Amino acid sequence: MDQLNGSAHLMIVSDLDETMVDHHDHENLSLLRFNALWEAYYRHNSLLVFSTGRSPTLYKKLRKQKPLLTPDITIMSVGTEITYGEQMVQDDNWENYLNHKWDRNVVTEETAKFPELTLQSETEQRPHKVSFYVEKVKALEVMEALSGCLEKRGLDVKIIYSNGMALDILSQGAGKGQALAYLLKKFKIDGKIPTNTLVCGDSGNDAELFSIPEVYGVMVSNAQEELLQWYAENVKNSPNIIHATERCAAGIIQAIGKFSLGPNISPRDITDFSKCKVKITNPGHEVVKLYLFYERWRRADIEKSEQYMQNLKSIFYPLGVFVHPSGVEQPLHQFIDAMGRSYGDKQGNQYRVWVDRVSSAQIGSDIWLVKFNKWELSGEEHQCCLTTVLLSSKAKVPDGFTWVHVHQTWLDESGRNNQATWIF
Repeated sequence: MDQLNGSAHLMIVSDLDETMVDHHDHENLSLLRFNALWEAYYRHNSLLVFSTGRSPTLYKKLRKQKPLLTPDITIMSVGTEITYGEQMVQDDNWENYLNHKWDRNVVTEETAKFPELTLQSETEQRPHKVSFYVEKVKALEVMEALSGCLEKRGLDVKIIYSNGMALDILSQGAGKGQALAYLLKKFKIDGKIPTNTLVCGDSGNDAELFSIPEVYGVMVSNAQEELLQWYAENVKNSPNIIHATERCAAGIIQAIGKFSLGPNISPRDITDFSKCKVKITNPGHEVVKLYLFYERWRRADIEKSEQYMQNLKSIFYPLGVFVHPSGVEQPLHQFIDAMGRSYGDKQGNQYRVWVDRVSSAQIGSDIWLVKFNKWELSGEEHQCCLTTVLLSSKAKVPDGFTWVHVHQTWLDESGRNNQATWIF
């Protein structure tokens, strides 16, 4: 959040499983489309919040499996934990707030009396959340009886049923909606309330998000019956909430356009950037566009044309330098020559490139310092580089920026033995 000087233009608060992440989309194309849109147009002045029922353990596991961006804020364990930034710094004030009329030992004592309940894995048992599985036909009866038992013991809890099988018992002050309300209150105190907030979900534990005043909301097309029923009973006539016709992340992109919250055409949906004149001077857009071309060239998704190589050379400074993650330095023009020879070397493979955490600073009248994480997926192997780039906006090139210097450093162990000097 520190990168914002004022209020966020847009804050997206999204559930993960079957909302941002489509587990039926094995190519992750809708998620990659969202990633490109966010990094190109929104990262520099907006906030991305993931709000998930997953514990920190399962959340980190998902990040290793799917091409998720790094959020500015992470709400986990059904709204019982809030962390900030890449380092996931815990919000201790939120944790203390949830202690009111909550005793985890009492909850475990009372739930042990219900044989219908099956404990979820140990990783899902959190300080202010106790989680079970229960058959759908028994859920309502169990919830009503359990609520009465816990109330008699002096606790004030919230019981949430979702996905047709998961039952979570939380501190009454917890929940995805309450966590969002808490964040909005913090922003208001700081005078940084987001201009627009869009909440996104698919299941019962997302319902509270849509009840927060003055937010836009999207239920993705694959939303579950429990959320659709809640919607029909509570907010069906709200003009600010839609049931998308697109699945998961594609539905989020659809909502951005529906509510006119900003650009809603992902760079991944643009086949010819030379015919697309975007009225934006943003290094993030330049970075996303170049690496999309890099992916398409190596996948042979575009034709092998010398004109493409000439266009590429025109945006690189003739005396520019590229520092490979291995430490090898080479002139940028050598990289272009090597890239020309790599055409189609990933054709037919599961190969994708995306960027994350794009940040930029103007350090001179026409010089920009840009940093980002560049990811490559090739089959089952992931590689990530911290990439630092100097861009110049002085030269009159078609896209407004000239690449002057590129420096990369490995961020994980997966790529340390890869000495291919053309990797970009």
